[in-house]
Order: sequence, then C-alpha cells, then structure tokens
Amino acid sequence: MNGIIIKAISGFYYVETGNQIYECKARGIFRKDGISPLVGDKVEISVTEKTGMIEKIEPRKNHLLRPPIANLDKLFIVSAFSTPAPNPLIIDRLISIAEHKGIEPVIVFNKSDLGSFVELQTVYENAGFKTFVVSCENGEGFNDMLSCFDGCISAFTGNSGVGKSSILNYLIPSLVIETGEVSLRLGRGRHTTRQVELYHVSNGYIADTPGFSSIDFERCEVIMKDELSDTFREFRPFLGECQFTSCSHTTEKGCAVLKAVKNGKISNSRHNSFCAIYNEIKGLKSWELSKK
Repeated sequence: MNGIIIKAISGFYYVETGNQIYECKARGIFRKDGISPLVGDKVEISVTEKTGMIEKIEPRKNHLLRPPIANLDKLFIVSAFSTPAPNPLIIDRLISIAEHKGIEPVIVFNKSDLGSFVELQTVYENAGFKTFVVSCENGEGFNDMLSCFDGCISAFTGNSGVGKSSILNYLIPSLVIETGEVSLRLGRGRHTTRQVELYHVSNGYIADTPGFSSIDFERCEVIMKDELSDTFREFRPFLGECQFTSCSHTTEKGCAVLKAVKNGKISNSRHNSFCAIYNEIKGLKSWELSKK
C-alpha cells in the first residue's frame, strides 16, 4: 500500500493510508544506503494485520535537516506586532531559504489586535508573497488563511514569542488540550511537542514541529552567494540586465537591481536584507558546507 509518514518516534514510523494508520519499521536497506525515512515521506509499505514495513521511499522534492521533514510545500513565516517586534532581516532570511528549497513562503503577521502591519504587509505583497494578518484573540484573518493548507504539507517558523503555538492551537483544536494541561501543571503555557507530526487541516497537513526556530533553520540550511539573488523573487526580472555578468547587486555601477530599487520596483528593506545576507556568506566556499 502507498501512504505518507505522519509521525516518527524511536525508529517507528506511523504511515497513513486512506483512513488507516499503520505502525511500521523501515527495512535495513535504508540504513545501509544512508537514508532515514522522514515525516512527510511518501512511502510504499507491506502490512501484516496492523503492523507494517516500509519497503520504498518515493523521491523527495525537498527535505530539511531541522526539523527533519520531507516534501514541505509551504512555510508560514510568523512575526508578531511586538515582543518581539517584526525583524525584516529574519523574515527575508527565512524566505530566501524556503525559496532555495522549493518551498513556498507565506508571511503571517500575528497579534493584529495590538497594532497595524500595513507598511510591512505592503512590502511583502508587492514582492509577490501571500501575506496574512491574524489575531488569535479575535480570530481575524484565519478564514482567509485556511484555503492555503488545501492539498499541502505546511509548517510554521518564527522567533520565540511570535505566537506559533497559539496559531497551531487555533487551527488544530486538539492541541489546545495538551497545552492547557501543561499550563495548569507548570504554571505557564508552552508547546509540548517532542517529535514532528502531521495534523489534518483543511484538506492538507500542518507539521507540528518542536523547536522550529528561525535560528536553527538558518544554521542548518546554507545558500551560496551565487545562488542568493535568485531567492529574492522580485530581483529575477532584472538579473540578466546588469552591465557586468559578475554583478553582486550590492554596490556596482550598471546594476539593474540597484536601478529597480531606486525606481521603487524593489523595496529598500528587501534589498538591505539581501546585502546583509550576501556580505555574511560571500566568503563561504562550497567545500565548507560539509562542515556545517
């Protein structure tokens, strides 16, 4: 049978096939080949009664190291109005990594009950991204966001305190009970997940991922300087128009990207983020990636 891994714990993989979930082990050939099944993998299994064996892992379109997940379609990048305030550089780093991995970035501004996100929302909508403004306090924006999950595997990321767990609890009511129990016992609310798990939401899946912080994501996924400009989607129409083929799009004369910034076709905020990221990675060599 064919299915999808929705949870992995201590060498056991829980594979959903239709309305049935089978606890499976993976054949030793995967370990020999240096492959580990991941949540999100599409697999072929053999079954005896209600136990199974993973026989085949279908080719992945992408995978992440931390959290360990495969075939992610959308990454919801969450910022909040305050505590912490939105940081465009962090948002743009995460967008860049998602684009590099072939994952669609979706921008979410949370805690709209505390203030307005109009300026930031305009920057990212003009750059071509789906952008949502939501509030877990009054439910604003969630109905508009629900259709984004249809037929997809999605995950949320962002700094601590931006409300990722609150958004997940709003979308997946079954998680509220677990968080509530922890709050009563420990006197504080926290997300108690210890493994990646997929939950059904609006004809798709949301990955409930422990510790999916922006810092871990940035450390685990690296982009080379020659690939960076293509991960800024609003740069793409101008990339072949620069005077010099070696243009870094940071300070050079005759740069079509800089001209587009000057003419308001690319936001200063986004270009500033590009320059900051470029200057951090410009000395990185491909042979160094194995050390990351």
